[in-house]
Amino acid sequence: MAQGTVQVTHTGTSRWRRRTGEYPSLAAALEAAADGDVLTVAPGTYRENLVLQRAVTLRGPEGSPGSVRIAPVDGVPLTVRASAVVQDLHVEGQDAAAPAVLVEEGTPELRDVRVVTRSAAGIEVRGNARPTVRRCAVDNPAGIGIAVLDGAGGVFEECEVVAAGQAGVAVRGGAHPRLERCRVHHTSGSGLSATGENSALEAVGCEIYEVRGSGVHITGRATAHLTDCDVHRTTADGVTLDTDAVLTLADCRIHDIPENAVDLRSRSVLTLTRTTVRQFGRNGLSVWDPGTRVDANQCEIFDSTGDYPAVWVSDGATAVLDSCRVHDVPDALFVLDRGSRADVVDTDLSQVRNTAVSVSDGATAQLDDCRIRDAATGAWFRDHGSGGTLSNCTVDGTQTGVIVTKGADPTVERCTIDSPAEAGVYVSAGGRGSFLNCRVTGSGGYGFHVIDGSRTTLRKCRTERCARGGYEFADSGADAASGASPLVEDCTSDESAGLREPAAREAAVQTASHSPGLLGGVPGQRTETEPPAPVAEPEQPARSSKDVLGELDALVGLESVKREVRALTDMIEVGRRRQQAGLKAASVKRHLVFTGSPGTGKTTVARLYGEILASLGVLDKGHLVEVSRVDLVGEHIGSTAIRTQEAFEKARGGVLFIDEAYALSPEDAGRDFGKEAIDTLVKLMEDHRDAVVVIVAGYTAEMERFLSVNPGVASRFSRTITFSDYGPEDLLRIVEQQADEHEYRLAPGAAEGLRKYFTVLPKGPAFGNGRTARQTFEAMVERHASRVAQLPEPSTDDLTLLYAEDLPELL
Repeated sequence: MAQGTVQVTHTGTSRWRRRTGEYPSLAAALEAAADGDVLTVAPGTYRENLVLQRAVTLRGPEGSPGSVRIAPVDGVPLTVRASAVVQDLHVEGQDAAAPAVLVEEGTPELRDVRVVTRSAAGIEVRGNARPTVRRCAVDNPAGIGIAVLDGAGGVFEECEVVAAGQAGVAVRGGAHPRLERCRVHHTSGSGLSATGENSALEAVGCEIYEVRGSGVHITGRATAHLTDCDVHRTTADGVTLDTDAVLTLADCRIHDIPENAVDLRSRSVLTLTRTTVRQFGRNGLSVWDPGTRVDANQCEIFDSTGDYPAVWVSDGATAVLDSCRVHDVPDALFVLDRGSRADVVDTDLSQVRNTAVSVSDGATAQLDDCRIRDAATGAWFRDHGSGGTLSNCTVDGTQTGVIVTKGADPTVERCTIDSPAEAGVYVSAGGRGSFLNCRVTGSGGYGFHVIDGSRTTLRKCRTERCARGGYEFADSGADAASGASPLVEDCTSDESAGLREPAAREAAVQTASHSPGLLGGVPGQRTETEPPAPVAEPEQPARSSKDVLGELDALVGLESVKREVRALTDMIEVGRRRQQAGLKAASVKRHLVFTGSPGTGKTTVARLYGEILASLGVLDKGHLVEVSRVDLVGEHIGSTAIRTQEAFEKARGGVLFIDEAYALSPEDAGRDFGKEAIDTLVKLMEDHRDAVVVIVAGYTAEMERFLSVNPGVASRFSRTITFSDYGPEDLLRIVEQQADEHEYRLAPGAAEGLRKYFTVLPKGPAFGNGRTARQTFEAMVERHASRVAQLPEPSTDDLTLLYAEDLPELL
C-alpha cells in the first residue's frame, strides 16, 4: 500500500449505493459513508483522530486482530457520537489530558477493540451514551482504565482492564454501567470505583485482583451491586465504603487481602448474601460510625492471617449476622462504643484463638440461637454500660464460657456452657449480669464463679460435673451489707455431698433459693471468719512544694531541668493565686516530654514533679505509675485498650510515666498494636485532662521521631525537657553521695582517680549516667571488701576508706 493512501472497502446496505473505493484517509472514508455502511479497514497504522457521527460499522480485516492501529500523536484517537459498531481495532493514545476512546452519544457497540494508551482514560463514556462493549481490553498504566461519567450507562461484557495508573473502572456523576464477566487487574488505584449521588455500578461474574489500593471503593452516596464476583490480592482494603455509600454483595468471594476485607464508615450500608471472606490481615468486616450498617446472611468469614477481630463494630455502627460462620480467627466479634450494636442469629463462631464475642465501652450485642466452639473466651462483657443478650446459645470447648467485668450487665438466658477448662461463668470487678435457665456442664473449674461483690442474678440455673464445684460466691466483704451479694433463686447442682443453702447472713438469706431441687441446693457463700482489720496508720502529711523543690535542687547536675520545672511550677502557682483573686489564669498544659539517655534522673524528676503538683492542689495524690510498652500493648486489639485504660486508672490523681514511649510507634509499625495504645491514651488525656499528668520519656532522637509521626500525641504536651548526660564532675558527686550514704569515705587521691576514670570512660549506648556512677561505687565497695578481708584486725579507716586502686578496670 502506497504511503499516504488508505484502502477502504465500502459496502453500502442500500440497493442504490454499492461502491468500493480507496480514500486518502479514514476521515475521508467516514465522510463518504452513510448510516448502515460497513467500512473494512486494511492493515496498517493510521495517525488520525477519528470521529464517528453516523451509524456505520468500522472494522479491521477478519482473521487479523490488531493489524489496524489507530495511533494519532495527540488528542482523542477515536470518538463515537452515534450508534455505530467498532470492531477488531487497536487504538493507541498519547494525550495525558484526553481519553483514547471517547463515547459521547448513542448506543454504539465496541467489539474486540484493544486500547493501549498512556492517557487520562482508556475508554471514557459520558452524557447520554449507552454503549455495549464486548471482549475489549484496556492497558493504560497512566490513567483510568474505563471511565463512565455524567449520567452515562452501558454494558461491558467479557472486557479486561490489563493495567491502570488510577482506578480500573471509575463511575461518577450519576453514571450507571453494568459489568458482566469482566476482569480488572494491575491497577494503581481502586479496581472498581463509584462516587457521587445517583452513581450506580452493577457487576456480575467479575474478577478484581492485583490492585494497589482497594478492590472496590464506593463513596459519596453512590450505590453498587456485585454478584458472583471475586476480589483478591489488593494492597489496601478489599472493599471500602464511606459517606452514605450503599453496596450489595451476593455470592461473592473476598480473599487474600492484607488489610480489612471490607471496611465501611460514615452511614454506609452493606448487604452481604452467601459471600465468603477469608485470608485477611486485619478485620474481615470493619464497621464504623453512627448510621453505618452491615447485614450479612449465610456468609462465611474465616482464615485470618493477622491478629485482629474478624468482625469489628465501633463508634455507633450496627452489624447483623444471620446464619453465618466465623472461624479460624484470632477474635470473632468485637463490639465497642456506646450506640454500637451487633445482632447475631443462628451463627457459628468457632476455632477462635482468643475471644469469640467481646462487648465494651457501652456497646450492645444480641446473640440468638448461636453456637460458640473452641475459643479461649466465649463471650466477654467488659465494662459499665456494655451488655446485651445471649439467648438459646451453646458455648462448647472454651477456657471460660462467659466473663462479665467492671459493671457490664448482660442477660444470658437458656444457654448451655459445656466443658469449659476454667469456669463456665466468671463475674468479677463489680460485673453484674442476669443468668436465667442456664446450664454449665463438665467445667474444669467452677460452674458459676462470682467474686468482688458482683451483683449477679442467677435464676433456675443448673450445674453438672464441675470439678471445683457448681457455684462459688467469694465473700464480698464490706459490700455485702449494702446488698452487693448475688441474687440466687431456684438454682441446682448435681453435687451431693456437703451441699447447703447460702449462709444465714441476712443479705444471703434474702437472695437464697428455698427450693433445693432434685439433687440438692446451691452451695452457700463462704462466711469464713476474718481477722479484724488492722487499724490504719495515719497518713504522713504531704510535703510542701518548697520541700520537694529542695529535694530537686539537691540532685546532682540537671541545672536546665531544674530551671524548667521551677518555671512550670511558678506558672501553676501564680495561676492558682490569680484564680483565687478572681483573675483569669493562663492555661498551663502539664503533660511533659522527657528526652535524654538512661540514668539521667528522668524517673526521679517525674516523681518529684507529681509531688509538687499534689502540694499545689493540682493533683489529688501525686503518686507515680511507671509503665513501658509491655505494660500497655496486648496481644490483640481490645486487650491493648484495656491495658492502657487500667494503667491510666492506676495513675488517676498522679503521674503516668511512660518510659521508652517511642516503642509504641516503631519505625516499621505495619500492623503494630502500639497505635491502639497511643489512640487510647490520647482520648483518655482529653476526656480526663485534669485527673492525670502524663510524661513520655526516651532517647532524644527517638522521641523527636515519635512526636513527629504522632501529631495527636505531640499536641497534648506543653514542653520538652532535655536531660543532658552527666559530666565527670557530676558523676564524681554522685559517687561521693553514695559513699556518704553508706558510711564510706574517699581516701586522698581517690576523687582525682574517679574524675580521670569518668573522663576516659566510653560514653557509648551502654553508658548509664547516674546508674554508671552507682555501679562504679558498688564495684569499688566490692574491691575494697576483697582487700580488707585479708587484714587480721582492720582499723576504722581500713573499713571506710576507698582508694583509687579500688576503681574497676576499664574494658
